[in-house]
Amino acid sequence: MTALQSGGTAGRATGPVRLLLADDEHLIRGALATLLSLEDDLVIVAEAASGPEALAMARAHEPDVAVLDLQMPGADGVKVATSLRAELPGCKVLIVTSHGRPGHLKRALAAGVRGFVPKTVSAQRLAEIIRTVYAGNRYVDPELAADAIASGDSPLTTREAEVLELAADGAPVAEIAERAALSQGTVRNYLSSAVSKLGAENRHAAVRLARERGWV
Repeated sequence: MTALQSGGTAGRATGPVRLLLADDEHLIRGALATLLSLEDDLVIVAEAASGPEALAMARAHEPDVAVLDLQMPGADGVKVATSLRAELPGCKVLIVTSHGRPGHLKRALAAGVRGFVPKTVSAQRLAEIIRTVYAGNRYVDPELAADAIASGDSPLTTREAEVLELAADGAPVAEIAERAALSQGTVRNYLSSAVSKLGAENRHAAVRLARERGWV
């Protein structure tokens, strides 16, 4: 794998890189913490098992780099990255995922994520990528980058994608409207538009298609 780099500011001149690890799979998070701790210049200052917990730990410990799983309970890695960008701009974000769909990568980059890698990467290589991200550069897995370029952009607006995601668990329109703070008529319009744009038979098929392409 090769890095896609862009210039940035360097980190602190001295001291180890302080890491936050967030993954809801405890075994994976624990193994990763153990392996990364073997690196002399890396130190784990906090761990989290959900999106909200990751944000709380970041606020409490102000890590240099947050290594986030893409899919976590409460808030996914991209949503956490968006919050960190606003609250802790000095914290670089690296996302690791077993679901590296093109849309996910595009959302992550738009949120200011500096690194995006599959969980198949070795711990040693991940440590190198963490250093790259910490130095202010960017790293994107080449295969994921190529897939993202080939897939094109999502036809859905931000609001359509949000409403479609809320419909993923089969929730009724009334519940979706309440959760999205929209009228039921507006929700129906967004769902209808999303279904039409994706060429799907119904909203359930639209959700499936959007998820397959990483658009929600």
